[in-house]
Amino acid sequence: MSWATKLIEELKSGQTVTFRPKGQSMKPIIESGQLCTCVPLDPGYLLKEGDVVLCKIKGKQYLHKITAFKDQQIQISNNHGYVNGWTTRPNVFGILVKVEN
Repeated sequence: MSWATKLIEELKSGQTVTFRPKGQSMKPIIESGQLCTCVPLDPGYLLKEGDVVLCKIKGKQYLHKITAFKDQQIQISNNHGYVNGWTTRPNVFGILVKVEN
């Protein structure tokens, strides 16, 4: 089980989740260990570049940001310019709404 499996299941069931991700890939938006709150993705919400989402790309889970769109594809990247890959809306489970210490 990966780090976000339980969180994704909770988001899919309509629950808001809070967690403390570890790592440096989203600095300075998210510092390692900060408390993050994600809400389920509302079906009517129009995703946009810069949104930080909890998603899956080729089986790997990320709390990273949207950096581009192409057709029905969504590009996901960290905050340092590294592109993780492309995914689709059904693989975007939640959107970051709050970061706190």
